[in-house]
Formats: sequence, C-alpha cells, structure tokens
Amino acid sequence: MADPVVSIPDAKVALSTASVYPESTATAFEIAARLGYDGVEVMVWTDPVSQDVEALRRLSDYHGVPVLAVHAPCLLITQRVWSTDPWVKLQRARAAAEKLGASTVVVHPPFRWQRQYARDFVTGIWRMADETDVRFAVENMYPWRYRDREMLAYAPDWDVTRYDYRHFTVDLSHTATARTDTMAMIDRMGDRLGHVHLADGNGSAKDEHLVPGRGTQPCAELLAGLAGSGFDGHVVIEVNTRRAMSGAEREADLAEALAFARLHLGSAAPSRAPSADSQASQASQGSPVTQSEPSSAHSPRTGPSGVRPS
Repeated sequence: MADPVVSIPDAKVALSTASVYPESTATAFEIAARLGYDGVEVMVWTDPVSQDVEALRRLSDYHGVPVLAVHAPCLLITQRVWSTDPWVKLQRARAAAEKLGASTVVVHPPFRWQRQYARDFVTGIWRMADETDVRFAVENMYPWRYRDREMLAYAPDWDVTRYDYRHFTVDLSHTATARTDTMAMIDRMGDRLGHVHLADGNGSAKDEHLVPGRGTQPCAELLAGLAGSGFDGHVVIEVNTRRAMSGAEREADLAEALAFARLHLGSAAPSRAPSADSQASQASQGSPVTQSEPSSAHSPRTGPSGVRPS
C-alpha cells in the first residue's frame, strides 16, 4: 500500500521580534537566522530600530532573513509611535510592508476610548485593503479582567469574527485569555484566516504567550488543519521569553517553538465537522507581547551598518 500523501502548506514560520524581549529588534533577526526561521514579523514599538524601515532593510539583508509581516503599533505602550493618529500608523505600516516586501500588516481592533477610529474601523480597513496588495489581518483580542470584574476594552469587539474583515489574524494566547472556543473561532474565520500568531495559554486573565504545547490551546490541531486547507499565510511564533535566565534558554524556547510548528504543519488533519456550538464563543482580558510597559534593557550589540539596538 502506498504511503499516505501529507500536504504541507506553503506557510512560512516566522519569528516575531517581540518574542526576544527584552532583547532588541536587531537581536531578533540574529536569532531567527541562527535557528533557521523563514523570516520575521516586525513588532513596531518603542525600539527605534523597529520604526526605521531602512535599518530593518539592512538587518534583513545582512542576516538573509526576510520581513514577512509588520505588526502596526497598536499597543498601549505604542500610542505615540509613528503618530498619535491611528490611521497614520496604519498607513505607515502599509508603506513599511510594501518597502520591505512583507505580505501582511497585523492590526488590533481599536481601544474603546478611540471612539471615532472605532466607528470607522471596519469600513476604513476595507478601504485601505483595496489600495494595496498587502493584507490587513485584524487580530482577535480578549476582555480585560481583574478579580471578578471584566472590561470590554476593544471596539467594535474583541471577537473580530463578529464583523466583516477581509483577513484575520488568530492569536492562540488571546483565545486562551478570552476563554473562547478556539476551533469554533477558526471555523468562523474560514478562508479569511490569513495569519497565525502561534503561542499557548492556560486561560489566565493575563495574556501568557507560552511556547506552543505548554498550555491548553489546540495548537497542534490548528497547524494540522492548515496542512490540508490550502492556507497561504504565515505562522508567526509570538511567545514570551522575558523570564529566560540566559540567552541560551531563550533560544532553546524559540527553537522548541519552531520545531513544534514545523512538526505539526507536516501532519495532515482528518476532516472535522463543525461542532453544534461552533457559531458561539464563550466570552467570559509588557513586553510588546503582553502589552506591559517595556523595561529599558536592550541588547548591547551593534547591528550592521551601525544599527545599534536601543
């Protein structure tokens, strides 16, 4: 009997530059090259190198690591990065993606207090998507929780599948924090799922971004499903390594995450009928990954062409 054919998608596995925090953007390129990642997703945040398209191009060329996606500066700690106008931020993210050859801009839904931006967000994202070949992939978020209180911080909704976007990003740490049915959310995204932030979580109110396989999320099931779905987006490792005791420990975590992704992307998933409740989610909430304030710690190393992490 012939061996079964395993369909491996065209998806590339990239490293989010946020995954090396408190190290720098420049260090993320170095680690991605050393570990054999297919590329990086640049988290645009307070590190000046992450905001500088020419510096990013030099790093990409020097290390031979392409920029596959740009994460627009949507975090609490990046409210003044590039501009205080959220639409200008997205325009600059699109321009950076186009110049760097990235296919995707990742964007969060607005904060609820950004009232005008939130009112115009859905139509505005469609308008911007119509102006470029770059995908604007809107990312699922979560309610913020403290003790027995819950705040809905995002508008029009943290569950982005409740609105009509051309492309989605699914983040599995965020699904854990939201305590939602992850595979039901992915079913609702359907063929509009264009980008994956691969991480794990245990349902804590704190956005954990664990190495995949260390929490309760269906990371392996998701990746195996992509193998047979014709998925043509990117899988991005976005994990929290801030507690690593050494550079070697951080790299071991990132190597483990890469191996997990490639192993399960090579596994064909059996067909799965949607569950009866797949249309409902159980909505029950840094580093650039977890949105806490950044520390001042950065890599002392100097990058190519005088690019110095800051």
